[in-house]
Amino acid sequence: MVFKSKKLPKNKAQLEFEFPLPREQDRNFHLGGKSFYFFDFDDNVVFLSTPIVIFHKDTGLEKLLSSHEFAKNNRIIGKEGLYKDFYMDFCDDKGSFRNFRDQDFSITQRISGKRQSFISDIQHALNNHDHQWKAPSWNHFYHATYNNRPVSIITARGHREDTIKEGIELIVKEGHLPNTPNFHTIYAVSNPETRKKLGATNDNYNVPELKYKAIIESVETAIERYGYNDHHRFGMSDDDANNIDLITDAMVFLKKKYSQMSFYVIQTYDNGFEKREVLENEIKTVFSKDESILSQLNLFAQ
Repeated sequence: MVFKSKKLPKNKAQLEFEFPLPREQDRNFHLGGKSFYFFDFDDNVVFLSTPIVIFHKDTGLEKLLSSHEFAKNNRIIGKEGLYKDFYMDFCDDKGSFRNFRDQDFSITQRISGKRQSFISDIQHALNNHDHQWKAPSWNHFYHATYNNRPVSIITARGHREDTIKEGIELIVKEGHLPNTPNFHTIYAVSNPETRKKLGATNDNYNVPELKYKAIIESVETAIERYGYNDHHRFGMSDDDANNIDLITDAMVFLKKKYSQMSFYVIQTYDNGFEKREVLENEIKTVFSKDESILSQLNLFAQ
């Protein structure tokens, strides 16, 4: 493993993390297996400034929360703690997650260069130094992209698939990724069309439940597209503890169905990772969190 110097993108604080040529084969390539990488996006691959809006119960005053603040407090908003006097509004156009949805722009807005919030938030992030916007799974995402692994984005956002791709392509154009990811599936699970695709016919399904369904569909799609092989490997990386439980449940379900394949759950923290392998009778921690680059490289090798 080497580090390779190159011309730095603007606001670059350090050399881009690169892998040597030739690109690495899948770990189980010699057995016909492929490695599939599933990622949550916000606070996992990239830190974005997209705010969640909550509303004061009496005055209607809006308060903006970062995704990190929301993840820490969403279960108690309106009940207790700092935000006990606030509530969430689930209207796509004017509610709490309006900035996580695509807007219908007029022709004039399009001509003037109006961008969807996901695109503009990524551009804003890239104007900062890389250590400010690269989240804990960034190097993992870079590795998967560089080595042309099938990559899935499974996010709570509600954008259209082409918006997600356009935002990530901006990262490529700015020189932070070596090439466009080999997209396998994209599930922005709050998007109305995506919810229908996942079989959610009403609003009773929450984000973790929808991610559960998206993971299962992504694995089934992998088998349809690449063929069944006992040596396929699947891993999902997410930073939200609320999601991790159902992600783990999805991997347990899949392990029971495809017992010879390998399934992993990677929970990211501010200072590293914890990687767990889902076995037939237990969930085994195979990697404990550590913020060092060397440890991240060891994670890739697992």
